[in-house]
Amino acid sequence: MNTAPSLKVLLLHIAVIAIFFGLQFVLPEYHHLAMTRVMVLAIFAMGYNLLFGYTGLLSLGHALFFASGLYGAGLAAYHLEWSVPAAFLCGILAGFIMSLFIGLISLRTTGVAFMIVTMMFAQVAYLASLYFSQWTRGEEGLVLPQSARSFDLAGVTFDLTDAATRYNLAFVLMTVALLICFIVVRSPMGRAMIAVRENEPRTLMLGYDTFRLKLVALIVSGSLSAMAGATYALLFAYIGSSFASIQYSIEALLFTLLGGAGTVLGPLLGTVSMFYMIDIASNYTPAYMLVTGIMLVFLILFFPRGILGSIRERWLKWLP
Repeated sequence: MNTAPSLKVLLLHIAVIAIFFGLQFVLPEYHHLAMTRVMVLAIFAMGYNLLFGYTGLLSLGHALFFASGLYGAGLAAYHLEWSVPAAFLCGILAGFIMSLFIGLISLRTTGVAFMIVTMMFAQVAYLASLYFSQWTRGEEGLVLPQSARSFDLAGVTFDLTDAATRYNLAFVLMTVALLICFIVVRSPMGRAMIAVRENEPRTLMLGYDTFRLKLVALIVSGSLSAMAGATYALLFAYIGSSFASIQYSIEALLFTLLGGAGTVLGPLLGTVSMFYMIDIASNYTPAYMLVTGIMLVFLILFFPRGILGSIRERWLKWLP
């Protein structure tokens, strides 16, 4: 067995993690905060990539899972006054339950029908967040109280109003999400997920339970997305209905496509690229979304499989 590609893959991921850790010591204040947001959104994109990039299921309802984590953590901290760790776990649990429920129903469909069903479930969740405004305050949203801005863990106090604390917590959770994705896609289950993406009837014929594989992929994907939502709510102390809108589902799709669907690091690269394309363009023109759209068109023309996906196809075959 040739271990050289495996060693390269391992060293690449260690280098990426080291770079993100080191950035906090050199970034100015604005980019420090921006990169914290990027890392949280990258967790969301990584979760989406497991379902779309590796299993081949196109979902337009992943904002539902992000919002499940967001509201699960945020409402527990705001209305029930739970501690930050308990609220965080509540958010992940909400995403797990929601993805299990949605998976058991939506995975009975395929292709375009699956995409539409997930989108409609997400739209129901968005409308519910508006309807129950006495609890959520709808589009206005809720600002978490001061009690949710710090917590004690193992005798150490974490102040979530401190920029360095927020950055490092986002970094740790992003690293955990990256390792989860890496382990999953390199495991036998990950290989089976790719087989489902490439040819589900043949995978079924070989004896695999493709429904179970897709359900597990959806649950892991939804739980990671919920972790991103819970992290966003607690680190930035705000929850609102806009996070449940279809825009967030589309953003996860764009992050994944831009970086390279079906690559472990693609969603992270796509999130960074998309965020800073919008940020830089907005400094020069109010029509920044038009400029960003044109840039995306050119990127897709030259990198049809996304940045890392095209690099893997043309030059670095060992990229996971």
